[in-house]
Amino acid sequence: MSEERKRLAALALGAVGVVYGDIGTSPLYTLKEVFGEHGVAATHSNVLGGLSLVFWSLLIVVSVKYVLFIMRADNKGEGGIMALMALAQRSVREMPRLRMAIALLGIFGAALFYGDGVITPAISVLSAVEGLQVATPALEQWVVPVTLVVILALFWLQKHGTDRIGAVFGPVCVVWFLALAAFGLAGIVRHPSVLAALSPAYGVDFFLRNRAEAFFALGAVVLAVTGTEALYADMGHFGKRPIRLAWFNLVLPALVINYFGQGALVLADPRALANPFYHLVPRPLLYPTIALATAATVIASQAVISGAFSMTREAMQLGYLPRMRVVHTSHEMSGQIFVPWINRVLLVLIVAVVLGFRSSSNLASAYGIAVTGTMVITTLLALVVARFRWRWSVPAVVATGVGLLVVDLGFFSANLVKIESGGWFPLALGLGIFALMTTWRRGRELVVREIRHGGLAVDPFIRTMVDHPPPRVQGTAVFLTANADAIPHALLHNLKHNKVLHERNVLLTVEVLETPVAEAEERFQWQALEGGFGRLLFRFGFAEDPDIPRALALCGQRGGPGFDLMDTTFFLSRETVVAAERRPGMAPWRDHLFAFLARNALPATAFFRIPGNRLIELGAPVEI
Repeated sequence: MSEERKRLAALALGAVGVVYGDIGTSPLYTLKEVFGEHGVAATHSNVLGGLSLVFWSLLIVVSVKYVLFIMRADNKGEGGIMALMALAQRSVREMPRLRMAIALLGIFGAALFYGDGVITPAISVLSAVEGLQVATPALEQWVVPVTLVVILALFWLQKHGTDRIGAVFGPVCVVWFLALAAFGLAGIVRHPSVLAALSPAYGVDFFLRNRAEAFFALGAVVLAVTGTEALYADMGHFGKRPIRLAWFNLVLPALVINYFGQGALVLADPRALANPFYHLVPRPLLYPTIALATAATVIASQAVISGAFSMTREAMQLGYLPRMRVVHTSHEMSGQIFVPWINRVLLVLIVAVVLGFRSSSNLASAYGIAVTGTMVITTLLALVVARFRWRWSVPAVVATGVGLLVVDLGFFSANLVKIESGGWFPLALGLGIFALMTTWRRGRELVVREIRHGGLAVDPFIRTMVDHPPPRVQGTAVFLTANADAIPHALLHNLKHNKVLHERNVLLTVEVLETPVAEAEERFQWQALEGGFGRLLFRFGFAEDPDIPRALALCGQRGGPGFDLMDTTFFLSRETVVAAERRPGMAPWRDHLFAFLARNALPATAFFRIPGNRLIELGAPVEI
């Protein structure tokens, strides 16, 4: 086998372990909710209709929409709703109002994805551990404690990275999918007539006969396609081809066979509705299957968690979240990262959800609103890309949009009835994160506005320095500034207090692009000014780490000015944000929220990898 094929096989194996864990554990609870206590009656025609809906949902939502359509809208290999939002904004550069609408849609979709990231691990692990009460009812009281132990172990593992986790979880997840297929096949053999549900006619008949009940059943059917947003968000970890290879060759066939096996069992024995997945398992294999299912649900949670890490870094770089520490966990794939702060917050919230809801059935009532809302927004953003970037015709965009949105909005509206019974939680969480992200974005805009308003123009200042030169000291001073047209406060303070200038003074601005990686030719821009001054612009992609010392070293190698880091001093104005009561801008509570976030954000020096022994920070209060 060639090296390329070996690498593709390894990435596909990792994708099975990380990307498909969430959707791979949906058989644990989907049919139980469709036909269970709050679902439709498990008659012969209803079972076939429900299976038809599940099958065609997998084909339309996962295979057609995400794997074939949405994954085409990659932003130089990166996926996820933030990357899609940036791509859509780049596609409509000359339409400011549409850009603003896209930004709001993208931020809200990202906020809902975080809500999904809290519910998914809780419902997945709970549903697996609930197999204990199927095996031995007396163990019911241990379901929640065991679930919490598993979740704590999962979050402890995150620091080792998706590369190592995928290598461990990939083989386990392959065994899981093979077990799904084996158990499902045994059920189908006993009742092969269930395969008639492959026809969409049974799904249509299901709606015609049940009407309102069929509509509400969609709120449970959607559980079969959960994890699709994580699939897209994790695209940067593994790439398109391995993800598609794993889906069509293993994951999709195993899921369909297992769902139809469960349906066959329910037709043969309606008592199995209490937990059709575990009742499908042969009794001697029940405990090993519970252990395997628990491992698989840990993997399911990994898909959402790693997706949250990727999206957080993108949101930070694009200016929608405060700076946080990002740890790289792989030398081969730059997209494989660990964000400690997000890891801790998700852990606390998931533990709270498990303790609050205490069962997968209760959580199923809360599940769906966040994930289906994100699905609707993803479709809208992808249609913008299709129209303005891929140059699809209007009829093609309308036809595609109608086909996908009918399904997405059907799922979303069916889940709205869950708000009172628990759906309010992910919705409230999403709205809270939306408020946080928009506040940070607007607050940064106000800070930059204040800095620009109070700054001195560059050209008159340089002429003054040339006409009335202060004493000069050897070396290079690099002043970080958000406004290249104004003299940074740090330079003015240095001149005021130390009465000197360096031989060379560089005004450095960092710009984050709407692409994940900056091209070599756009990486830097240098403009020499008189009097030993110069402007330097560094551009980074939103999936890159802005390492300024490394960028300065590369700048000299690519035709720009050379820098000796041992003879270079970095100056930075550290703004202390003050919430002023009478200044227009944001509501007072948002001013105070932004000030709190700014105080607790990772310092720019650490974020830009500036060595502490080459740095001078000067404070500058900024009122917003």
